[in-house]
Amino acid sequence: MKHVTIKDVAHKLNVSVSSVSRAFNDKYDIKKETKELILKTAEDMGYFPNPIAKKLSQNKTFNIGVVVPEFINEFYSEVIIAIQEVLMPLGYQVLIMQSDENAEQELKNVKTLIHNMVDGLIIAPTMEEHNINMKYYLNQHNNGNPIVFMSRVDESLSASKVLFNNKKWSFFATEHLIRQGYQKIYHLSGYKDLCVSNDRIDGFKRAMNKHKIPKDNFKIIETGLLAEEGMEVIEDLIYMHDIPNAIFCVNDLVAMGAIKKLKSNGIRVPEDVAVIGFTETRMAELITPQLSSIKQPTSEMGKKAAELLLKQIENEAFEHETVVMNGVLNIRESSLIP
Repeated sequence: MKHVTIKDVAHKLNVSVSSVSRAFNDKYDIKKETKELILKTAEDMGYFPNPIAKKLSQNKTFNIGVVVPEFINEFYSEVIIAIQEVLMPLGYQVLIMQSDENAEQELKNVKTLIHNMVDGLIIAPTMEEHNINMKYYLNQHNNGNPIVFMSRVDESLSASKVLFNNKKWSFFATEHLIRQGYQKIYHLSGYKDLCVSNDRIDGFKRAMNKHKIPKDNFKIIETGLLAEEGMEVIEDLIYMHDIPNAIFCVNDLVAMGAIKKLKSNGIRVPEDVAVIGFTETRMAELITPQLSSIKQPTSEMGKKAAELLLKQIENEAFEHETVVMNGVLNIRESSLIP
């Protein structure tokens, strides 16, 4: 089947190629009747403008790259949906790549997107200790493309970024347990090379210090980010006969894993052990007992990241911004004294 070109439309109507081009680009210097006739004829002939050529003529690809570490946590899917809600109505395509918590794959993803000339990048990094090569590559080879980092980012990074106030809200989560009267409280933390893990540890410690909880009454146990890892830690604690009164978990997945292992061993939640999570998931209200958790504003974070990126794309003189967002402590059955 022959591909219809702009010349074919011009020949059909006996008008110039430039007239057809002006019609499709909605230029002011073409009569309304002429434009409508050209567009109708082109549609009847099966012609459509070459989107790649149009983008190149504007010196933009209208493609935005988004790199996230994984899809297991619904946090990232909600962020991506919000990014799309901002960018797609403006004609941008959102190209999504996930790194599977692998720094080498993350670097490959970033290189692929830059080599495909995206107009900008939104990156939620893998663990900081391992992604130093990605940051070095961006400094050396990004050619000034707009970038916004989000979530797992150190505040000292010289770039636009959207963060959550993990220290503040982990403090509130821990203080809630203390004010319920629990004295022996353990924190199942994330990996030590994640800045968000360290921020949540910091909030946990500050609550302990404020309320003068004896050091023998609290522990920080590096656990991970998955439900299976929460189950493994609880299994070890049961084996060592070292069960606390309350547990603050780095995220909801770890909290749900902990609850499952506690209940399967006849340990009641919250009657015997209270549990509170973080980064509230949809499952928080569906499990038994319902899980107390810190809800992060995922949609707002995604939208803000997209808005910051658009500012950079549209203004070369744009200065880096850091936006720190707050959350909500949703208290449910899992952390309340019966």
